[in-house]
Amino acid sequence: MFDWSAITQNSHLIWSGVLITLEYTVITSVIGLVIGLIVALMQLNTNKIVVTVGRLFVEFFRNIPLLVWLLWAYYALPIFMGINISKEAAGILALSLYGAAYFAEIFRAGIQSIDSGQSDAAVALGMSYRQMNVRVILPQALRRMIPPLAGQMIIQLKNTTLLAVITVPDLLYQAEYIASFTYRPLEVYTTIALVFLAILVPLTYIARRLEQKEVKS
Repeated sequence: MFDWSAITQNSHLIWSGVLITLEYTVITSVIGLVIGLIVALMQLNTNKIVVTVGRLFVEFFRNIPLLVWLLWAYYALPIFMGINISKEAAGILALSLYGAAYFAEIFRAGIQSIDSGQSDAAVALGMSYRQMNVRVILPQALRRMIPPLAGQMIIQLKNTTLLAVITVPDLLYQAEYIASFTYRPLEVYTTIALVFLAILVPLTYIARRLEQKEVKS
């Protein structure tokens, strides 16, 4: 039989975990979006060296599992670079860079989906590379990129569950802690699953609506 007292008596830990999970999602998504946009523009640059650096960034961070990046950022950086880094900073660093690689590809694909005539017209008007992107290309591309960006942010939220391995007190870490002294893992992890469903189902619905709206337009 289910005994939900393990949940009701420790609900403050669960809500604390929810807030930390959402906090890391927002922070790492914002940082990832900024870095991702920069990397995307690097890949679309006319300088081959800049393009290569951008592509290497994407391949480097996309093809190594996030768990490895988290462990490396927390345990290896202090050893190899002599940098004292907190678990919070390590989590933000790894999640942000990992997410940035995926955001970069979304930005790149979105920008490249704009007809080349738009950039030709901007150049004909005497715009610089920066002005062309800021005033002409990005405003048009952003509308097409909103659905995949929203989807990637949902994935980013789910990726925060890996923060538990470096003892960041996110939702999963709190679940493991509660289960360790209540001996009620079934109730605890069922609750965590329901919490994630409550957060992710509405977000997924919004992402799908945005995608359908973009297809119709």
